[in-house]
Amino acid sequence: MIKFLLSTLLILLANNSYAWEGYDYEKETDIEIEKGNLVRSGKDIEFYDYEAGEYRDAEVLGIHRDGSKVTIDVYDYDSGENREFEMEDEK
Repeated sequence: MIKFLLSTLLILLANNSYAWEGYDYEKETDIEIEKGNLVRSGKDIEFYDYEAGEYRDAEVLGIHRDGSKVTIDVYDYDSGENREFEMEDEK
């Protein structure tokens, strides 16, 4: 039982140690949500915008899953715009 719990914990820690990569098709730029961000509706996140070359803050407006496609709608505080990120499936 302890061996099972330890292996489960290691898997969870490994999965949480990576950034979540995605793409903003409207801005034509890669984005990356760093580990430690809780991506849930109503929560604030920090993401890296490769076009702007900087980290930005945003509010998560919604999360949509359609099969393996995950889309996150955010309000980008820095640009004052709503944005949509298509994220890589974490499965």
